[in-house]
Amino acid sequence: MREVDVMGVRVEMPSNQPIVLLREVSGDRYLPIWIGAVEATAIAFAQQGVVPPRPLTHDLMKDVLAATGNELTQVQITDVKDGVFYATLVFDSGAEVSARPSDSIALALRTGTTIYCSEEVLDEAGLAVPAEQEDEVEKFREFLDHVSPEDFEAH
Repeated sequence: MREVDVMGVRVEMPSNQPIVLLREVSGDRYLPIWIGAVEATAIAFAQQGVVPPRPLTHDLMKDVLAATGNELTQVQITDVKDGVFYATLVFDSGAEVSARPSDSIALALRTGTTIYCSEEVLDEAGLAVPAEQEDEVEKFREFLDHVSPEDFEAH
């Protein structure tokens, strides 16, 4: 398993499909995962520190974990089959729960939990970005600085 950071979310054109972009912490690979608009908003809210007036689903999950004394110790992106990604939530009790990566990432951001990705998934779906292409990544970071959760709402 390799640790990954959440770079952010964006809308891929022309499909208008949101993606979350993960980056290998000690490497040069990026992992784009297509996600739903609701999950994109949840991830963007968490990254921007937006606190909704009432808890969203991932806030509720975090609150339930805290109220029951369970701690999420890591999120693992474990597999990709036919373009569908799979993740596992790992708890301090040793329990593991299968989940979508988008939900797992949104929960990890709210709980400060480290996200890992299997080497096999990075080999299959990861994109290596050589140093000379880092300016493209910088443009993406600039985009992330200016995107808002409302950009993911259906029109």
